[in-house]
Amino acid sequence: MSYLDNLLFSLSVTAPIFLVMAAGWFLRRLKWIDDAFVETGSRLVFNLALPALIVTSLVNLDLDSLVNPRQVGFGVTVTVASFVLLWIVSAWWPGSGPDRGVFVQGAFRGNLGIIGIAVCASLYGNTGLAVGSVLLAGITLAYNILSVYALTASGGRQHTSWHQIVRGITRNPLIISILLGLTLAAFKVPVPDLILTSAAYFGQMTLPLALLCVGATLSLDALSHGTAAAFVATALKLVVLPIAGTLAALPFGFSPMELGTLFAMFASPTATASYVMARTMGGNHQLAASIVALTTLLAPISLSVGIYALRTLGLI
Repeated sequence: MSYLDNLLFSLSVTAPIFLVMAAGWFLRRLKWIDDAFVETGSRLVFNLALPALIVTSLVNLDLDSLVNPRQVGFGVTVTVASFVLLWIVSAWWPGSGPDRGVFVQGAFRGNLGIIGIAVCASLYGNTGLAVGSVLLAGITLAYNILSVYALTASGGRQHTSWHQIVRGITRNPLIISILLGLTLAAFKVPVPDLILTSAAYFGQMTLPLALLCVGATLSLDALSHGTAAAFVATALKLVVLPIAGTLAALPFGFSPMELGTLFAMFASPTATASYVMARTMGGNHQLAASIVALTTLLAPISLSVGIYALRTLGLI
């Protein structure tokens, strides 16, 4: 393929995702949607629509041919290794204090459930969505545990017990839906078409609604009011860690789809949940909000460049 073909391919993957987000931002400024819509829509996505999308994408999945435990294990290992390295480096800068945990969480915790899944689906359709969902399960478990540790150890005012962490994970609708879908697929449990079709209706509204809600919460002020810590965390999240993780995956011989879905997850902008967690646990939520906004605003560029480079090199 020519360089132009690869460029058009990368834009065809990322542009629709971020155009819908831009529409959310624009509609919020027109007051067609408001904070109540965003709150209700986000809750609907997290508790119903996205779980329905995940189950319907997994239920007929051929686990033996498409799910590679090595890929999931690699994704989790890179996530943990990234956290450990960031935690060590952050002791020097930005240094001890509440900002340290927020900085580390913002630099390693990606928005897998919305942006990551959307890029996987845009790259490889329903198969990519299914493979990305399995990756999502493993990495999300690591995210929750490591984020709580970072915010607690760095001096947030509110501490969370490990019992609360386990309870939160076991009640997470995304984790539940992934385990349910994998169980149905593993045991080849027949699911009536009536149920699958109904669930598919909910699933089809997931990405448009989720992306609208994310876009509606964005503020361009983050570009002019971001701190040094926010910009460094953004560079780490969008450039340094995705490059390092993807390069580390090359010797393992992953297929193009496995490598592409890994990159999509590694290169996703910072999860909005990092802001909620920082605020709940007494961290610097202004810094968390800046990192979320900056990474989300700049992710169209970094994701497009990354996909273009991988495509040009014949890796995905």
